[in-house]
Amino acid sequence: MGLMLRYALQTLRARKGGFIGAFLALFCAAALVTACGILLETGLRGEIGTERYAGAPVIVGGDQNVHQVTVKNKGDKTKTKEKEKPLGERVWLPADTAATLGSLPGVKAALPEVTFPAYAVSPKGQVVPGVDGKPSYGHSWTSAALTPFTLSEGAAPAGADEVVVDRELARRAGIKPGTELTVQATGSPRTYRVSGIAAPAGGDLEQQTSLFFSDSEAERLSGRAGQVAVVGVLAKPGVSTGDLAQQVKKALAGTTAQVVTGGERGPVEFLDAAKARIKLVSMGGAIGGTSLLVAILVVVGTFALSIQQRYRELALLRAIAATPKQVRQLIGREALIVGALAGVLGSVTGLPIAYWLHGKFVGFKAIPDTLEVTFSVFPFFAAIGAALLGAWAAARISARRTARIRPAEALSEAAMEQRNFAWGRLGAGAAFLAGGIVLLAVLSVLRSEPASTPVTFLSVVVLAVAVSLLGPLIARIAVAVLGVPLRASRVGGYLATANARANTKRLSAAVTPLALLIGMACTVFFVQTTMGAAATAQAKAGNKADWVVGSAGPGVPAQAADSLRRVAGVTAVTEVVRTSVRVGLEKYPAQGVSTQGLTHTWDPGVSAGTLDGFGPQSVALSDVAADNLGKKPGDKLKLTLGDGTATELTVAAVYDRGLGFGDLTMSHELVVKHVDNPLASSLLVKTAGEGGPGRAELQKAVGALPGVGVLDRDQVEDLQAEVQQSNAEVNYVAMGLIIAFTAIAVVNTLAMSVSDRIREFALLQLVGTTRRQVMGMLRIESALVVLISAVLGTGIAFAVLTAFSVGMTGSASPSIDPWMYLGVLGFAAVLTALATLVPGRLALAGRPADVIGSRQ
Repeated sequence: MGLMLRYALQTLRARKGGFIGAFLALFCAAALVTACGILLETGLRGEIGTERYAGAPVIVGGDQNVHQVTVKNKGDKTKTKEKEKPLGERVWLPADTAATLGSLPGVKAALPEVTFPAYAVSPKGQVVPGVDGKPSYGHSWTSAALTPFTLSEGAAPAGADEVVVDRELARRAGIKPGTELTVQATGSPRTYRVSGIAAPAGGDLEQQTSLFFSDSEAERLSGRAGQVAVVGVLAKPGVSTGDLAQQVKKALAGTTAQVVTGGERGPVEFLDAAKARIKLVSMGGAIGGTSLLVAILVVVGTFALSIQQRYRELALLRAIAATPKQVRQLIGREALIVGALAGVLGSVTGLPIAYWLHGKFVGFKAIPDTLEVTFSVFPFFAAIGAALLGAWAAARISARRTARIRPAEALSEAAMEQRNFAWGRLGAGAAFLAGGIVLLAVLSVLRSEPASTPVTFLSVVVLAVAVSLLGPLIARIAVAVLGVPLRASRVGGYLATANARANTKRLSAAVTPLALLIGMACTVFFVQTTMGAAATAQAKAGNKADWVVGSAGPGVPAQAADSLRRVAGVTAVTEVVRTSVRVGLEKYPAQGVSTQGLTHTWDPGVSAGTLDGFGPQSVALSDVAADNLGKKPGDKLKLTLGDGTATELTVAAVYDRGLGFGDLTMSHELVVKHVDNPLASSLLVKTAGEGGPGRAELQKAVGALPGVGVLDRDQVEDLQAEVQQSNAEVNYVAMGLIIAFTAIAVVNTLAMSVSDRIREFALLQLVGTTRRQVMGMLRIESALVVLISAVLGTGIAFAVLTAFSVGMTGSASPSIDPWMYLGVLGFAAVLTALATLVPGRLALAGRPADVIGSRQ
């Protein structure tokens, strides 16, 4: 054992160059695993800091989850299991909760809080965004003490026509006490007198802007009479937070109210941050799992090439009586040493990558910056463990044949690659190919994005593994087909063909990571374009409106719809508000639409039932949702609205255009009462043909409303494309790291392959081949690698994308951007050329006679 370890260390010192490739592959893998592990841990236990509730030690909020209890009887035992999923809107509490808590002995004050969108409007009629483009909320002045906010100028709002603004907004918008300020909240914009300016105790808030109204006006604007968003509880002197929380919990026993303290207050304040935790766990797990599979494939290929280059050395060991076990121990210890070093350094490098990813996700608004990066030692240990395990497994797999070969055959096989097929390898390749086909079949029936996304990338990796195992066979077939045209180049083509035919394993080792790169990149890019194109096409086909009204602020108020309906020539106006609902635990994107004249502005492609008579107790389902739920027109559907309200609706229709309009459609009258922002996301306007009003007349009708504008259909499609691109950027960044890792592996493998051929190049020169002809041979070889990889990678991507498209859009024609596709191929070609020609030129730098005479 000690002998093999010493020999392994000596080999590493003597063959540093041969192990650099394996080290780089494991280093990158460890860095990715660490980064993804940190994201995963951040999602699981990352702290969400509070701002508005920093001055209240105990916060009481509604239960933001929907629950499902399952009971299973197994013989004499009964097993109860409860699952929960988060809701999309805020769950409100009864207003008397504050009075109940205010009477407790340890409570100094129980302050009710109402919160709703509220934006200041500039004198020019423009909506003023919150601090740094973040939200702006309205509250009752009573809840100002929860931060606490105190007046720095002026007085508290005494009447329904007064407002207090925070110091940051006042400074940014030039607002002073006594001035008139128009505010766009949940209804029509209204003008208030600024009675004062308030400043928070700990400095200006960074996540939101705050406006404070009188209690009665805040209740009116919230649209939640008799309800409060949260209750903040302040303790009497001498009462600890723990004792106070216990009193509150005891008083609220038997209700669904949630009592939180400390770091748990943040998720109650920032609902989007709490939901982002789940998204981060999902993204971290998906990226980490995919990168680990890619890493194993790449590392196995790198080790296989490294061991192939040492075949003579290992064959000599076998010939001088080294046992298979000793050879395996030697290779295993070398791998563990490289894996340990790469794991430690890679895990440290993963930390800044995790922070970079977090920053990118925050920039794309996929997660809020209130969710802080959190990590322990576990991601680092996991990365080191993954590097060690990956190195050991890769070495054992790669060295399997080398260790088992008979001593008498060892040196003869080392001199020239064996021509016979490794039937075990072919069998394993066929098995992985069959597994890939099964995954494609499964993918073609998956109709939800959360279910299909992991299967999509798993399919790419499994098919790439099949290509890797079947590589020598594929290489022989490719050389046989391409050999004839390659001979058109008499010297370079002949040499390239002869080399490829004699060294199919080396060719296969170069092709595998490049095919994976092309397949993975095409899949990442074109999954997004396929979904985006299908959603855009469905939305375009289903939008029968002549004009669409949108807002640069929080939304379009109901006053705009009323004004447009009074314009001569307007035949229908449909208000659209977005939300999400839960059916059981399953989440569905949903929308509420005003029902009057609905069929004049909206055509979702009804395939069953009808939209005639669609009302507050009706729901229309996409065909995907209807299939998942087993519902048809006339059936009853129990669901939980975004704010936790349970209701039962009648299925009126089933439609085909779910990607364009969401899975559930309900009446605007129902949905608007159960969302945080009741303003419409858009209005669909239908006019009376040629003689109907134009944009100018419609804009005049809504011109008094801040930020509201009239768009034509082309402008709406452009905005939808921008939103889809923004959503796609998150996936591009996430999966781009894996593509970058694969690109490094491509360069690594090709450079190793070429650098090891220095004696071959010297021998070619000694027998009369010029350096120019050798470089020509390398150029043709690199073109051969790119061509084979492009065919294989494109085939993998097209198969996966077709299955994905069939499942998600019902069409077997994925949307592929030809310029993006050519860009992927061009990038692969440039990588291959650089990784082949630069090492090749360096390998030709020495004198051929000196190279041949040197020790191998």
